[in-house]
Formats: sequence, C-alpha cells, structure tokens
Amino acid sequence: MLTLHHLGHSQSERIVWLCEELGLDYELKRYQRRSDNRLAPPEYKALHPMGTAPVLTDGDLVLGESGAICEYLIQTHGNGRLAVKPGEPSFPDYLYWFHFANGTLQPLVLQVRYLERVDPSDKNAPLQAAKDRFNLVFSTLEKRLGEAPYLAGNELTAADIMTVFTLTTMRLFKPYDLSPWPNILAYLQRIGARPAYRRAMQKADPDLTPVLGAVPK
Repeated sequence: MLTLHHLGHSQSERIVWLCEELGLDYELKRYQRRSDNRLAPPEYKALHPMGTAPVLTDGDLVLGESGAICEYLIQTHGNGRLAVKPGEPSFPDYLYWFHFANGTLQPLVLQVRYLERVDPSDKNAPLQAAKDRFNLVFSTLEKRLGEAPYLAGNELTAADIMTVFTLTTMRLFKPYDLSPWPNILAYLQRIGARPAYRRAMQKADPDLTPVLGAVPK
C-alpha cells in the first residue's frame, strides 16, 4: 500500500498532485507544522533519516526526495505516464526542466530568502548577485512558457509537477511578485484549472487557497 506522508504547506504537495494525476490508490497522512517555528514535528522527522518532506512508504520501502519519489511512482506504479521516453523529441526538455526545479529554481529562491534575513540592504553584494540570478532564472522560465503551454511541450509532465510548488506555495515563505512574467502567470492558471491539481490541493492543505496570482495573499 502506498502511503504518502504530507507535511502541511510543503514540497510534498507535489507528490499528492502526482498521485492524483496518475489516478493511484494511496493513503494520505497529513502532518501539521510546529506552531513555534513552522518546522516539521518530531513524528514527521522520525519517518526518514533526513527528516524532510516528502516521504513515501511502499511496503517496507521508505523513500525521500521529491524527484526520486516522482520517478519511482511513475516507473513502478504509473506505467511511465507523465514522463517522456528517451528518443522522443521533447525528452531533453523534459530532463532539463525536471531537474531545473530542485537544481536551480528552488535553491535560488531559498538563497534569496536567507540572504535577505542576514542583510536586506543594497550593500549586501551576495544578495544583489542572487537577485540578478533570480531575474535571469525567471526570465528563462518566462521565455520557455511563451514557447509551449507546459515545460516539456504540449502536455503536462512530471517536470511541471516538480516546478509548480516554488511558483505557488513557496511564496508563503518567500513572497515575490510574478507580475513581470505574464507567461508564468498564464501557466499557473492552466495548472489551477486541472481537476487533479485542485483535488490534490484540497486533500493536502484544505486550509490553503492555492497561490496562483501575481502576489501571494
């Protein structure tokens, strides 16, 4: 039996969404963040040695990391759906954007957040460099979404599922304005209209209105 351990308002929403898109039979266990520091509670940290979300259990298997869980579910329970096969024209795009999510986009947003906490002034050279890279990364994403409706092409794939968290729920932790990037905003509206995404967000975080607009509310 697949069991997804979901930490509220976290990257594990990706896996809830993936399960809904694939139509998998799974159990969802929800955990609330601590009220004093917004971190995972002890019972969640005990699930996996890294103590971070997401965590998937499948029989005796305990698996962490969003990307690893996505690939595991797609290959072992999803019959390859929502991935692109080697040899298909969009395979390189799929690989790039799948790994872009946690290799470039999410770390950069976290970097800006932490540097702002240290010193938000214009004199903070590392922060200014990170902001320049932020604009480059989002401009690159904006360009791609002007070329195709989804990151790997015409159809939604796991590359999108990996990416959307940073553009939405992550903005509750690091607010930023998407107004300069209309293609990204249009993309989020397409995502928000998907029945599987709406089901996933309602199951994962029923208290949360998905953050799909230019400015998080």
